Amino acid sequence: MNFNGYTTDGFFDEMFLDGSDPRPGGRLLKERIESLQEGDLLRRQKAAEVALLNMGITFNVYGDEDAEEKIFPFDIIPRIIEAREWEPIERGLAQRIRALNAFLHDIYNDQNIIRDGVVPEDLILSCAAYRPQCAGLKPPLGIWCHITGTDLVRAGDGQYYVLEDNLRCPSGVSYVIENRQILKRTFPHVFRASRVRPVDDYPIRLLETLQCLAPHAESPTVVVLTPGVFNSAYFEHAFLAQQMGIELVEGSDLFVQDGVVFMRTTDGPQRVDVIYRRIDDDFIDPHAFRSDSALGVPGLMDAHRAGRVALANAPGTGVADDKVIYAYVPEIIRYYLDQDAILPNVETFLCWRKEDLSYVLANIAKLVVKPANESGGYGMLVGPHATKAECEDFAQRIKANPRNYIAQPTLALSRAPVIVGDGFEGRHVDLRPFILLGEETHILPGGLTRVALKKGSLVVNSSQGGGSKDTWVLDETPDASLTFRGGVDPADVLPEGDEAEGDH
Repeated sequence: MNFNGYTTDGFFDEMFLDGSDPRPGGRLLKERIESLQEGDLLRRQKAAEVALLNMGITFNVYGDEDAEEKIFPFDIIPRIIEAREWEPIERGLAQRIRALNAFLHDIYNDQNIIRDGVVPEDLILSCAAYRPQCAGLKPPLGIWCHITGTDLVRAGDGQYYVLEDNLRCPSGVSYVIENRQILKRTFPHVFRASRVRPVDDYPIRLLETLQCLAPHAESPTVVVLTPGVFNSAYFEHAFLAQQMGIELVEGSDLFVQDGVVFMRTTDGPQRVDVIYRRIDDDFIDPHAFRSDSALGVPGLMDAHRAGRVALANAPGTGVADDKVIYAYVPEIIRYYLDQDAILPNVETFLCWRKEDLSYVLANIAKLVVKPANESGGYGMLVGPHATKAECEDFAQRIKANPRNYIAQPTLALSRAPVIVGDGFEGRHVDLRPFILLGEETHILPGGLTRVALKKGSLVVNSSQGGGSKDTWVLDETPDASLTFRGGVDPADVLPEGDEAEGDH
């Protein structure tokens, strides 16, 4: 297979400058792909899919009539980000998470940003994720958002923009790690020659981040709290617990006694110091939040407030996920850090503002309209791809609850080549890097590249037909003297079927 006939169609392409002329970081990959024997690339794609199936890398789609686990679609052509491009992303993400953490601590404590009129109080109090139960809360080290997944998009000008923040229970990092294992065996020669930064140390760094939240425990006990096997991200919960070497627990495995959290074990109760919770706020403690929750631990919030157990992420962080609050992040950065945002937001219209509302209603067929607190691509309108009736229906929803909606221009999202049939076509992509905030800040090099596998689609979520790619962040541009001259490198062949699984 070769890239003859591949076109960028006027979009910014992650691999090609124009036509068949690759970007410097993608030159070796292009040469390697085109040097493979006929049918070999498709065989490797199939082998990768078999390996993913054997490793159990699946997800559930809520509301799916079959209610069965599915393999997360995966394209073996990696997305490549050169070192010079990654450096401002890394700085921008670190800046953003520092400011958002300061914002969360402030709104639940001193509320200076409200008194100074930077963010309106009624917007915060009306946020669906605001938790008055967290008022006065002071989590360990003053950290609220220990694990964050920030969604970035690249527009036609080549600039990266922040699309949204995910501070509650961000998912997807397990796919980053497993995708990398597959790609290291799919293109090992290119991988080594391209000097790709590693991602497999993430579980160790995550564990270190969690352990630092229990400074008074010499050997802190850390657990991952999951809602159970029917959760869409259960694979990731189990994967991360296994990789960190800690227990995966459900609410029924924990109990609070004398203000201390314990885990039930065959050897008797064991104290728990840190909980990496993958359960939404409403369900973590029936005494503090939803009284009908059977997933949480009664008394957990009292233990957390007393400093006897740390929760990551802290309850209440979802305020920063609200897409209306998102529009204020550049001001939030200036307020707390006295800096301009390194990574800009997408231009955003807030429908609670009368002028913005009028503009959105008049131009709804040109805009992307999103509810403030939905995720996964649900509940949104992509105006250029919507019918007149759908636009009219959304206009009525906006009028009924303007606080709940924002609108943004339809961006010409960057594209990357994917395998389609026996050739390549461009598909739109985004990027979710993961940020760990503890005693130090760590940005995972790359992150989860999600790809809209449906031709022309701008929605990359797996629940909406999207897939993923491995993301290679390079230490430097590959040596231009290296080249492939055809044929098959014996070290560059992926085993099929069970052999691929065994190699993992």
